[in-house]
Amino acid sequence: MTYMIVMLMAVSSAAGLWIPGLYRDAPATEAMFRGYDLVSLIIVSPGLLAATLLTRRGSARARLIWAGLLAYGVYGYAFYVFGTAFNDVFLAHVAVFTLSVAALVLALANLDVVGIANSFGERTPVRTVSVLLLLLAVPIGAFWVFFSLRMAVTDQPPADTLLVQSQSGLHLAYVLDLALLVVPYVLAAVLLWRRAPWGYVAAAVLSVSGLVHQLSYIAALAFQAQAEVPGSTAFDPQEPVIVAVFLIALTLLLVNLPSRKRAARARAVP
Repeated sequence: MTYMIVMLMAVSSAAGLWIPGLYRDAPATEAMFRGYDLVSLIIVSPGLLAATLLTRRGSARARLIWAGLLAYGVYGYAFYVFGTAFNDVFLAHVAVFTLSVAALVLALANLDVVGIANSFGERTPVRTVSVLLLLLAVPIGAFWVFFSLRMAVTDQPPADTLLVQSQSGLHLAYVLDLALLVVPYVLAAVLLWRRAPWGYVAAAVLSVSGLVHQLSYIAALAFQAQAEVPGSTAFDPQEPVIVAVFLIALTLLLVNLPSRKRAARARAVP
């Protein structure tokens, strides 16, 4: 299924980038998805292929990265499936989304969670990573909840991000952020803080997925600015900080997960 995802993602992303007018949406939405396509084509597709091949060779790090990229496929392509008009690659987008859901569920169901958790070094800074995940989850969750409650009381529309979106697009972003980012980040942080096996896995998977999402957001801003979308900006000053937090959290986890050879040597030592 992953090979099918890679192929369909690469083809549909290339089409979105190089076929004029493929997206039959407003200019802001078209530019946003072209930015997403760039990241899918040059990062997610080759990353998935490499991680899959390394996973078959027994790399635990690659397995977590593979699952993280599949998680991005679920989150990122939910925007394509639910946030665009019909277009020539509609079925490819649906297939990538559906296959990503199925592959992620099967990957996690067949993951040796306890074995991977036990492979992490004792000095893994789990509480530092937990705090970083909470720093990523709590502000966006608090803002989205506040703006949603304010709308319920005052009928004032929720605040937009620097990424120019329609109200329907903003609604979808709120739904996906609250359901697929905020709640999972908090749960992963709590589990990791308690050193529960699933905490290690969830934190790594979500860090990979979140990092790619931020790169997609940065690319979308640049594409909107290049397309001269009214109200667009090419740079969000918060993004370098957010990307750095994701990178730090992911690095702190993966550097404390030994390679297959190191783990085998460690088990061989009496």
